[in-house]
Amino acid sequence: MTTFRDTTLASLRIPGFRQLWLAIMAFNVGHLVLVVASSWQILEMTGSPLWVSAMVGAPTVPLLVLALPAGAVADLFDRRLILVGSSAVMAIASFGMAGATLADRASPSLLVGFGVVLGIGVAFFNPAWQAIVPALVPQHLVPGAIALNSASGGVATALGPALGGLLVATAGPGWSFLAATTGYGVMLVTSNIVRPSTWESDVDSLTIAIAGGIRYLRFSDGYLTLLLVGSAFGFTSAALRAMLPNLTSDALGGGAGVYGVLLGAFGAGAIVGGITRASGGRLLGPRMVPVSIIVFGAAGALVGAVPSLPVVLLGVTVSGLLWTWILATMNTVFQMLTPDWVRGRTMAAFVLAVFGILPIGALAAGAVGDVFGAGNALIAFSVGVMAVGAVAARVKVPVLEEITPPVVPGAVSAVLPESPTVRGPVMVVTTWTIPTEQEMESFAGVLAELRRLRLATGAYRWNAYRSLDDSARISETYVVHSWEHHLQLQERLDTRALDVIGHAASFGVPGTVVTSHLVEFEVLGKVQGRPADQP
Repeated sequence: MTTFRDTTLASLRIPGFRQLWLAIMAFNVGHLVLVVASSWQILEMTGSPLWVSAMVGAPTVPLLVLALPAGAVADLFDRRLILVGSSAVMAIASFGMAGATLADRASPSLLVGFGVVLGIGVAFFNPAWQAIVPALVPQHLVPGAIALNSASGGVATALGPALGGLLVATAGPGWSFLAATTGYGVMLVTSNIVRPSTWESDVDSLTIAIAGGIRYLRFSDGYLTLLLVGSAFGFTSAALRAMLPNLTSDALGGGAGVYGVLLGAFGAGAIVGGITRASGGRLLGPRMVPVSIIVFGAAGALVGAVPSLPVVLLGVTVSGLLWTWILATMNTVFQMLTPDWVRGRTMAAFVLAVFGILPIGALAAGAVGDVFGAGNALIAFSVGVMAVGAVAARVKVPVLEEITPPVVPGAVSAVLPESPTVRGPVMVVTTWTIPTEQEMESFAGVLAELRRLRLATGAYRWNAYRSLDDSARISETYVVHSWEHHLQLQERLDTRALDVIGHAASFGVPGTVVTSHLVEFEVLGKVQGRPADQP
């Protein structure tokens, strides 16, 4: 049997995945060069932890507004084209920062403004990139590809900050921004060349797709717990990166080179984390995420409390390792839980929960740092990280190695009437005759499962009714936006959903289960459709 560990490196044998994986590393290296250069430039201009935090948070601020629409766009349109367009936006923003700096026209507000534009590109890039990875490799290699995608960030974190610190120290921030532009350009070109599997567009509008994604997360198991834990971790852990420039300058007396080395140590730890994530999972089992969060907080508190370069190096290295363990595990769990048709929206929610909260956490840490000092701010927020880990240990977080990915047969589960001219909402009504009260009690639990299933897979209204004329007759009704939407959703039902539907069909008097499809029509105008009954 192929295991998660066995398939991790095998994904690199797929040319399309390998090319995009190398491109994302160039992209991430360039992005981190920009983060180092912009943070250090703001620090030299202002000396303010709050301004530094604003610069660190600027590229993620748009996530707060655009993450859910961007996720819907990733499910509605060709994800490859989204990568091309968003990479172009980021390259333009980075080039603007370079031009303003080299022309000696940069100001803190201008750099933060360019950072926000950059963040618009990031907001659309992330869900499309996360969702496109499974389309690049065969199904059995998807877990390994997702893990490699997460680990690539660690490789870039080891190289990007060191390169950024070196470029800032030797050539200045302007040339560092040009180097970042090159990284974005590599992704732009590669995304235009690599062709994933054929794209199948969605029939939904943007607003319907966003609402459908929210319902999917709400009524599917596992997601909300992961989102809450990820959001709390993202907020509290933001202080480590946000306070590091000030700790480097004030507590350690170092410059841009030392700052780059510290971020490089964080990245080196992240690489080790990518290599050892599977081993950590086997060692810690279902407690891997909460234990990793608690130790991450302890390492952050150590960095804030002991202003010694060797201690800080150790602390940030351990933090980098645990950062990868935590986020790679949660990211992969999200990917493995999710079918492709809603993957962009679920990954957008994950990015929003973890990374969209970062600017708020960074600004909060900066505000505390302005008053009490960067070290004290980091200690306080690190205690918060440990509290998040303690809470996470008491709730059920899905375990990666125990997840069975959804399998979608791709065939409609029932013979449906053809209604190509139908417009408007469709109500589906299924009626059972349940002969005994004992069977009725069991059937109530099945109806609860059906409710969650219908609302998760596209229905926007669901009800159950019991007949006043015959108390043995129970009807389920749900409404979808259109007939075309209904047909598409039937084709997306995975094996777990079909098991629930099959279990429901087994109830009642044989031969008495009837399903009707009702379509909206105008009372004073022409009829747009009519019901079609089927046994």
